Amino acid sequence: MLGKGYPATTLDEICLAAGVTKGSFFHYFADKEHLGMAVLDHFVAGQFQAMQAAPFRNKRDPLERVYGYIDFVIKMSKDPSTIQGCLLGSFAQDISETHPKIRARCGQHFDSWANAFKQDLDEAKKKHAPRASFDTQSLSEHFIAVAEGALILVKVKRDGKILGKQLRHFKRYLQSLFSGKA
Repeated sequence: MLGKGYPATTLDEICLAAGVTKGSFFHYFADKEHLGMAVLDHFVAGQFQAMQAAPFRNKRDPLERVYGYIDFVIKMSKDPSTIQGCLLGSFAQDISETHPKIRARCGQHFDSWANAFKQDLDEAKKKHAPRASFDTQSLSEHFIAVAEGALILVKVKRDGKILGKQLRHFKRYLQSLFSGKA
């Protein structure tokens, strides 16, 4: 589904890749949409587990965690599979008009992602920039927009370096916000 997209991936291909019959497939999933939600949930859970296990999570200073998270995503962007993009972003783009249940699930996952990043931003703002006027909710959503937008460019241009470049720009922007020079 990540390589071809959800709409272009057929049930026959799914069953062949999984080594199951269609009858077996329907024993576990009501339809392709239910499988899509399970695949999406599995993908997001894997990403969240990787983030929770990353060394930056052990940083005591919340601003170091914020910068560490961005550096962690930059490091992940060097994986050659990055060129395929993000399953969450792909689903949101490809099928949000045709599959409202998956669209809603994508929205929940984006909200969870933003809220997780926002927590560290809130703590960093409280400690390092308590009088700053920036909104941490909007800033966490901006991070997602930068990352997902960059992944679209990665797919189109077939250049995995784009994500790291855009995230380094975002990090410099954050640094300017926390230094009061924005």
